Amino acid sequence: MEFGFAQATAFVGSLMWPMMRIGAMVIAMPVFGTRLVSTRVKIIATVVLSIVVLPLLPPVPEVEALSLQGLFISIQQIIIGAAMGFSLQIVFGALMIAGESIALGMGLGFASMIDPANGVSVPVISQFLIIMGTLIFLALGGHLMLIQLVVNSFQSLPIAPTGITREGFWSIASFGSQMFIGAIWIAIPALISMLVITLAMGVMTRAAPQLNIFSVGFPVTMFMGFIILMLVIPGFLPRINQMMLEAMQLSQNLAGL
Repeated sequence: MEFGFAQATAFVGSLMWPMMRIGAMVIAMPVFGTRLVSTRVKIIATVVLSIVVLPLLPPVPEVEALSLQGLFISIQQIIIGAAMGFSLQIVFGALMIAGESIALGMGLGFASMIDPANGVSVPVISQFLIIMGTLIFLALGGHLMLIQLVVNSFQSLPIAPTGITREGFWSIASFGSQMFIGAIWIAIPALISMLVITLAMGVMTRAAPQLNIFSVGFPVTMFMGFIILMLVIPGFLPRINQMMLEAMQLSQNLAGL
């Protein structure tokens, strides 16, 4: 039995290119692509998924993995996987912006903590919304849906030097505006309520100038902010759910499904 260089490179390409697409998706997807999951776990998950789905994939092109055309194919696989996972990261960006807006209205803009997932300092309200979004993402089975999408994408977008079209990149760019629209959509009830409270405190200060607004206004604003946040939290869930479904639909369109 002879096993030459061409057969070796073909075998490496047949396993390497699916692994690149799946690995890029794992790194870019929420929850599992964060710092909370170690690099070793990500690599093991990528290798296991690639080996499991390898028999289900269409034949890969007979191209040497170390050639220039093989390099183009590798770049396309990374772009496809990263684009499918990045669409859901936009939803978590919207939650972070919404939390910052609510925290500033409550007077908690200075109260920040390190986000262990991203390694940056975010307000506590943003951290609370990110945790809520993570639980909704796992409850909806978003990680399983992404794995199914990336496996099905090998049928609609086979391994080739071409991948996502220009319209696909424009759809990702246009969906980026949903990060700000979704943030306003989530935070607008709390922001309007906090604005009414701030106006009431301004009228009170105008009516009684001897009242020290700095010693009375901040505690009242913070206390009412927590009450308002408790009342509007049930309205967050359907909004976050809708945004995640739209992001999943975008990933499905990028995969050509």
